[in-house]
Amino acid sequence: MPLWDFQGSTMVTSQYVRLTPDERSREGSIWNRVPCFLKDWELHVHFKIHGAGKKNLHGDGLALWYTQERLVPGPVFGSKDNFHGLAIFLDTYPNDEATERVFPYISAMVNNGSLTYDHSKDGRWTELAGCTADLRNQNHDTFLAIRYSRGRLTVMTDVEDKNEWKNCIDIAGVQLPTGYFFGASAGTGDLSDNHDIISMKLFQLMVEHPLEDESVDWTKIEPSVSLLKSPKDNVDDPTGNFRSGPLTGWKVFLLLLCALLGIIVCAVVGAVVFQKRQERNKRFY
Repeated sequence: MPLWDFQGSTMVTSQYVRLTPDERSREGSIWNRVPCFLKDWELHVHFKIHGAGKKNLHGDGLALWYTQERLVPGPVFGSKDNFHGLAIFLDTYPNDEATERVFPYISAMVNNGSLTYDHSKDGRWTELAGCTADLRNQNHDTFLAIRYSRGRLTVMTDVEDKNEWKNCIDIAGVQLPTGYFFGASAGTGDLSDNHDIISMKLFQLMVEHPLEDESVDWTKIEPSVSLLKSPKDNVDDPTGNFRSGPLTGWKVFLLLLCALLGIIVCAVVGAVVFQKRQERNKRFY
């Protein structure tokens, strides 16, 4: 395959690229050799996830990447953890038995190298947003689109044989540099599936940018999200510490509300104490 490298259990055919066969403990990936220097782009992926396993007896899933690193195997659906860039996970197996999600589940993660993907929680603590999509063992074509334009990340699916895109993820405030690589990976554990990539097509989006953007070195931007929240609106993390990040609007509102309530309580208590002292002083006279 010109301009593409592959590793692991990946098998290349004339019809598709199979990242993993329907066998246990396999992982594979494909990566483009040419870095992407487009500031606005849209990636269309034609894929197929299928296998002999029945409900919740298959796994683990597929990942689509736009990252600084390439061809580095690891524990995150066959690729590297603590990556730099963007990952879209098509997770087909619920590792967290207490989850309320319906699988298969698509989620997005932006990482500057400091975050670790937690498989035991299905990436809950680092997920930006996600949606349920019935994408496995379909008898029709299944597609996913990733659009990045002017700091907005959008993920859409076409998995219902309707030939139309359905919104899954829409996040503003996403910063991604240019010069990263596109790739796809998949992994299996005790459970397995065939994970096939049929095509990956990249489109340039013609979008006008402010004049000040011309002075920005887009290759030096650090991957980040200005509004980082988990699926449950920034729930506490497993260690009991609130996830670090900028104060969002509702956090500021809660802080101001608590401060106001505290002032009111102190004023009431102070008034009661002052009144009792006044009454005591009158008795002495």
